[in-house]
Amino acid sequence: PPAGSLPRVFWAAIGIFVLFTLASSTDAFLLLRARDTGMPIWQLPLLWAVFHGVKAAAGVPGGALADRLGRVHTIIAGWIVYAISYVGFAFVVGPTQLWGLFAFYALFYALTEGAERALVADLVPAQVRGRAFGAFHASIGLASLPASVLFGVWWKMFGPHAAFLIGAAIALVASVALAVFGIRTPR
Repeated sequence: PPAGSLPRVFWAAIGIFVLFTLASSTDAFLLLRARDTGMPIWQLPLLWAVFHGVKAAAGVPGGALADRLGRVHTIIAGWIVYAISYVGFAFVVGPTQLWGLFAFYALFYALTEGAERALVADLVPAQVRGRAFGAFHASIGLASLPASVLFGVWWKMFGPHAAFLIGAAIALVASVALAVFGIRTPR
């Protein structure tokens, strides 16, 4: 590629990240689902605190795992955690199950947030990393709004079960795409 341009492998990774983002609605739907299962409103902030506590505690080990196993494998593991969590949110029947489900869902963030950014940095030459991160965040940001709108439409039309299962299916498709397309860092 010409000097200063972003390589094709980077754009392939961005395309797959955007696909995954279409599965990833706002976490506000998780709180709505918690409320639907009968969780008292006063417990929602505590549930959210547990989620963030696990996310924070698991973030450094998740980053270490990305360093040890590789960025792509760790991201795929995180996306599979996401898919399993969304299947859980589809079928959760009571507030008691939500505590473990929210804690498990937090592992998705721990496995992916650092690994995705590290992969972006690995895929491009140092002189274009700023542009690469700008493109990464712009792409994810632009895909986030339609993702939440679509999730809301699916919820309204087909119910929360279907919305969460569709999100899980898209996450699995993105996981397979990341594995199949062989996004690897240049040697």
